[in-house]
Amino acid sequence: VQLQASGGGLVQAGGSLRLSCAASGRTFSSNIMGWFRQAPGKEREFVAAISRSGSITDYADSVKGRFTISRDNAKNTVYLGMNSLKPEDTAVYYCAAKVGYYSVTNPQNYDYWGQGTQVTVSS
Repeated sequence: VQLQASGGGLVQAGGSLRLSCAASGRTFSSNIMGWFRQAPGKEREFVAAISRSGSITDYADSVKGRFTISRDNAKNTVYLGMNSLKPEDTAVYYCAAKVGYYSVTNPQNYDYWGQGTQVTVSS
């Protein structure tokens, strides 16, 4: 599976962005998809995950109520809608894929990674 993330950019605090992650291959619908982020000098951290059908989602406490993960299996794409953005959301955002819906918050459990897209939130 190859993943290509896009949609990052510069936005003011309180603004919104929607990230996309397009996957190649026929197995997209069989993969759990996740979003992670990494700020300079910090470890990569979990943001959100979504099950194969999209019926189950998980979020980091820091983004609950502001971010929404969704997927379109027909388009082989997973999305991350981000509202009410804060300067502390500034990071490189990565999409990732794995097989089983367990330990979705641990980046070491993911098998495939996209290249990342920069999100910068100005105050």
